[in-house]
Amino acid sequence: IAGSGATVPGKFCSCRSTPYQGSLLQDSVRRYLQLPADQTVLILHAKVAQKSYGNEKRFFCPPPCVYLSGPGWKLKQEQVKARDLGEAGFRVCGYMGLDSMGSSLMETQKLSFEEQPDAKGFSCAKALYISDTDKRKHFRLVLKLFFSNGQEIGTFHSKLIKVISKPSQKKQSLKNTDLCISSGSKVSLFNRLRSQTVSTRYLSVEGGAFIASARQWAAFTLHLADERCTRSEFPLREGYIRYGSVVQLVCTATGVTLPPLIIRKVMKQYAMLDVDEPISQLHKCAFQFQGSDRMYLCLSTDKVIQFQASPCPKEANRELLNDGSCWTIISTETVEYTFSESLACVREPVSPVPLIAALQLTGGGDVAMLEVQGEYFHAHLKVWFGDVEAETMYRSPKSLVCVVPDVSAFGSDWRWLRYPITVPLLLIRDDGLIYSSSFTFTYTPEQSCIPGQQVLSDVPQDSDRLLDSIHQEFTRTNFHLFMQT
Repeated sequence: IAGSGATVPGKFCSCRSTPYQGSLLQDSVRRYLQLPADQTVLILHAKVAQKSYGNEKRFFCPPPCVYLSGPGWKLKQEQVKARDLGEAGFRVCGYMGLDSMGSSLMETQKLSFEEQPDAKGFSCAKALYISDTDKRKHFRLVLKLFFSNGQEIGTFHSKLIKVISKPSQKKQSLKNTDLCISSGSKVSLFNRLRSQTVSTRYLSVEGGAFIASARQWAAFTLHLADERCTRSEFPLREGYIRYGSVVQLVCTATGVTLPPLIIRKVMKQYAMLDVDEPISQLHKCAFQFQGSDRMYLCLSTDKVIQFQASPCPKEANRELLNDGSCWTIISTETVEYTFSESLACVREPVSPVPLIAALQLTGGGDVAMLEVQGEYFHAHLKVWFGDVEAETMYRSPKSLVCVVPDVSAFGSDWRWLRYPITVPLLLIRDDGLIYSSSFTFTYTPEQSCIPGQQVLSDVPQDSDRLLDSIHQEFTRTNFHLFMQT
């Protein structure tokens, strides 16, 4: 294990269940691991917002969207029905606004969720804006969710949103990375015919096909590619996206991709073929299919088609586009909150829902310490390695520290194992509310501890000494931290 210390410095607040509570909770966690019933709240929003001036209202575009998914919502509905509250009592509703608006619901936009064919609940806030009286350079969106019987579900925050006055018309400098778009980041594309808000269409995916939707938008990962390679190879590169680059758009929700495209700057409905500069937020751009004869990505009502641009005889560096081929590009953010109250009697809101960003392992010998880094931590959380509770110490809203359980805590079979043991990492609140994560923890025996010996089914007489030896091998184990994607 990296490092030799067995503790992590700092002042901590330690919390641990009583043996009786721990036993009951462990049974619940085991049932959860066998059949997870998670409830997920997903917020999609733009990374920047254009400020309104005077009496005008520049509504956020694309509008912030909220998706509710996971089998836990259905299970919650059945629990409400069992209490004779009726299905109407389960209906989810919400309010979204800016984080400076205070607690008055009149200052926020009401959200009504509709069930989609994939069983996800969906709603969006189309009428949110930031006025010029708000002098902040950054803000967050605040989402409050309730059941229609009045029970509060929780409060959820977006990521930081940067306020801009208007799209920059100057050539962007890579020093201003807030406005530049990097390879591997997420973007949204929308088209607005004749600059009319009601005509806005968003590039989206439905049924495995690309569409232009007036209601929903998709986030796409924008990859920078090597221009010299074929479509089948398509190696990805790092760096900031520049006009003239070959890129690929991958839908983050479905994985559906478009063929390699050359991104072009648009000026007065012309595609500029000789512009080589970084792309900025809310720029107008066009996407030419690589290797094609002036064919561009285009929308026609709700369909996505190819459009052939017209050459300009007097200016060889320009090609004339139609309205449907001119897209506005903007970076987007996604934040996902997952919890499960299926096995707990939860009376308090599920928020704050902790978010794990990274894991840091320290210590060695018989004791290893794991620091869990992220946001929204508090003193009523415990770290669990699968169905094993770890001694947890609260350090700050961004840090929890726990003692890594000995591998023997995972059952009697550990004594004969010579293979890695991987367990999911969970955060569990005092009342039994489970917060799952995308992280796992793996115990991996040292290679030197995997000799070509076979462990016989009949244990020798000096089995205690053998078990001690195996235990010592596992305390010298390698730990690996994984984030599943």
